[in-house]
Amino acid sequence: MKPPHLLENLKVSIKDACLVFPPQNVKKKSMFLSNIDQVLNFHVQTLHFFASHKDYPPRVVPEILKCAIEKLLLFPYDFLAGRLKTNHLTGRLELYCNGAGAGFVVASSECTLEEIGDLVYPNPAFEQLVAKSLDILDKDDQPLCIIQVTSFKCGGFAMGVSNNHATFDGISFKIFLENLAAMAADKPLAVNPCNDRQLLAARSPPRVTFPHPELLKLNPTLGQESSAPVLFDVSKEALDFEFFRLTSKDVTSLKERAKTNAGARVSGFNAVTAHVWRCKALSYDDDQNLERVSTLLYAVNIRSRLIPPLPDSYTGNAVLTAYASAKCREFEEAPLSRLVEMVSEGANRMNDEYAKSVIDWGEINKGFPNGEFLVSSWWKLGFEEVEYPWGCPKYSCPLVYHRKDIILFFPDTIDKNGVNVLVALPTKQMNKFQTLFRKFLSA
Repeated sequence: MKPPHLLENLKVSIKDACLVFPPQNVKKKSMFLSNIDQVLNFHVQTLHFFASHKDYPPRVVPEILKCAIEKLLLFPYDFLAGRLKTNHLTGRLELYCNGAGAGFVVASSECTLEEIGDLVYPNPAFEQLVAKSLDILDKDDQPLCIIQVTSFKCGGFAMGVSNNHATFDGISFKIFLENLAAMAADKPLAVNPCNDRQLLAARSPPRVTFPHPELLKLNPTLGQESSAPVLFDVSKEALDFEFFRLTSKDVTSLKERAKTNAGARVSGFNAVTAHVWRCKALSYDDDQNLERVSTLLYAVNIRSRLIPPLPDSYTGNAVLTAYASAKCREFEEAPLSRLVEMVSEGANRMNDEYAKSVIDWGEINKGFPNGEFLVSSWWKLGFEEVEYPWGCPKYSCPLVYHRKDIILFFPDTIDKNGVNVLVALPTKQMNKFQTLFRKFLSA
């Protein structure tokens, strides 16, 4: 996809920045964090764009959202007003629910949504729509969640949310948004969240019953146990980035070509992932080394895979990293159907015992996912389906950082069954990736 003209400055002015507290004092307590939560101690930012609505002008929406957040901080999201702290007896991170407050920022832009243009295409200027910290607080006392509401000249607005990943995975964050929308409409909770993170505690004693090549053990020095995992560090290398739009017709074509003789159903995610994996694996400069192994990582929701299953409304992170590995020779020679089988084997491996083995591995080791690259899919999370009093978002997406070890899948605003693929690579590798992407898509 050719990049559109992008506004480099959205001319955003901050009108107010404050803390939002529960409407009454809460009992201070510590909340257990699972071994999955422990390694996700970094912030993620999401953007939600809304068209203008005559009944909800820009001066009204921030007050409605602020009141809605206050209600949620009392129950059931009291932990969002808390802070992360290390339990010195156990050495583990915990959510300390102390009512210290969530962040709330009100801002305005001199632009209209129409002037911003294509919301799907990642725009570096979108950083102006998300507050990552509050200047009124010390570095060690920053909120776990900050919401910024930025109104545009046209009457539309953006809601930018920055939250620590230890608080939610994508599925539970959508439930949070649904509950925020319900509170904004003065309705009961849409979903009662399950906050019992002990449900994903390691076994005692821990039992690692599988090899875990998808995980890399670390040896952190004292005082660095809670630092963010290396996989998610922003690369210092100069990278090009390209946006590949796959239409619903493209996705259907990949799915059809990926069918085996047995005619088993192929998911759009597996077909697109296999296609991207092949292009990524073969885009390296050492293309003569067909024995090189490429390892793909992607997230799998384990809620329904455990025995007994977790509640669908489980609040914490209930996703684990699945993997698939293959030699470059296979990407040259194997049909798409075989690559799709390898991708699906990663998820099929994630049964109850395997998931518990991963969690127990985290009890024994400090580590993080280990592979050539991770596919981070926002394609089917459905943030854009959440209905607020002023309607559903025109578009919802993460704030994008360019990382060569992460490939992002986004939904499309118009073609609901299509997908947008964001790739960041060094120039020479990107040129080869583009060529391969077109070649294998039309094969």
